[in-house]
Amino acid sequence: MSAIRIERLVKRFGDTAAVADVNLEIPSGSLFFLLGPSGCGKTTLLRMIAGFTEPTSGSIYFGDRDVARVPANARNTGMVFQNYALWPHMTVFENVAFGLEVRKLGKPQIRERVARALELVRMGEYAARKPSELSGGQQQRVALARAVVFEPSVLLLDEPLSNLDAKLRLEMRQEIRRIVDTLKITTVYVTHDQDEALSLADGMAVLKSGHVIQVGSPREMYRRPHNRFVADFLGDTNFLPAVLVRGDAREAVYRTAAGELSSIAAPFPKATELSLSLRPEALRIVAGERGAARNRFEGTVRSGVYLGGVAQHEVVLDAQAGATQPVLRVSELNPKSPIAPGQRVSVEIDPDDVVPLAS
Repeated sequence: MSAIRIERLVKRFGDTAAVADVNLEIPSGSLFFLLGPSGCGKTTLLRMIAGFTEPTSGSIYFGDRDVARVPANARNTGMVFQNYALWPHMTVFENVAFGLEVRKLGKPQIRERVARALELVRMGEYAARKPSELSGGQQQRVALARAVVFEPSVLLLDEPLSNLDAKLRLEMRQEIRRIVDTLKITTVYVTHDQDEALSLADGMAVLKSGHVIQVGSPREMYRRPHNRFVADFLGDTNFLPAVLVRGDAREAVYRTAAGELSSIAAPFPKATELSLSLRPEALRIVAGERGAARNRFEGTVRSGVYLGGVAQHEVVLDAQAGATQPVLRVSELNPKSPIAPGQRVSVEIDPDDVVPLAS
C-alpha cells in the first residue's frame, strides 16, 4: 500500500479546466472519497490517478514515486468500474485470473491467488459461473476480486454501487469497508452519494468546478462545513440569513429575522452578511411550550410528513417587525404524537449546532 500525494494537478480540455490546481494528501491504507456533483472533476481526477488520463501539469506521488507520466499498467493500481466490465464469455474464475495471466504468473500461483480473492469477497462457491448467472451485487464482488487479486498498492473505485438497488448498496458498502480494512490498501472512491461517503470514509474531499472546496473527516465536514456549498451538498440543511451582533472565541450572537441565535462554532466569519446553517435533525419541536430560552423561536407548523422513524415538518417562524417570516425544515426523530398543520410550537437548537457561514 502507498500514501498518495497530489501536487498542483491540472487537467485542461481546450479552454476548460476539468481539474484546477488540486493538492491532496491521502494517507496509506485509508479509504478516501472524492465527491461532488456531476461535472465537478472527480472522475477526471480518479482517471489521472489511475493513469488513464494524462495531466496537463502537476504531480501524483505513490509514496515517493511521481507516477503522473507513468503508464497505467506500470502503476500497480486496481480499478473497479461503474459497469463492472466483466467478460461475459468467461467464468468468474477466468475473469479474476485474467490480469494474472497477462502478468505471466504460473498456474499454481494463479489458482491460489484467485481462490484467496474470491474467498475475500465471499464468492468462492461461484467460481464456475458466468457473469450472466450472477446478481448485480455478486457481479460487483467479482469486479472487486479482480481488482485486488494481483495485490495492488492502490485501489480505485469509480461509483461502484450506482447500478445496485438500495438494499444491495447498503450491503456492499459494508463489504467494501471490510475488504479495505482486511487488505489495508489505500483506496480512492468516487461518488456523488453523500450517504456512501459519510458512512464509509476515513477522509474525503468535496469538489466543485474542478477545485477542491474542503478536505476532512466525514464528521468534521458535516458538522463544520467551510461554506454554503459543502453544507448544502452534505445532507439537508436550512440557511437562515444573519448578521453578527457580538462574539469572541467562545461564543457569538447573530441577529436573524426570527430573533437572535447563539453559536459556539469557531471561528465565526467576520463578514457583514452571513448565513446560519441549521440541520433539520438538530432542530427540536417543543409543542405547546413558550418561553425566552436561548435559541428558541415560536412558530406555526405549515406541513408535515410522517415516515415511521422520522416525521418531517415545515415550521413558519414568527418574524421580527418588518421582516419576512423564515421557514425551517425540522426532522422529528421517533415521533410519538402527531403535530398538525396550524399548530403553534416552539423550535429550539443547541448553540453547538448553529454553524455560521459566509453568504
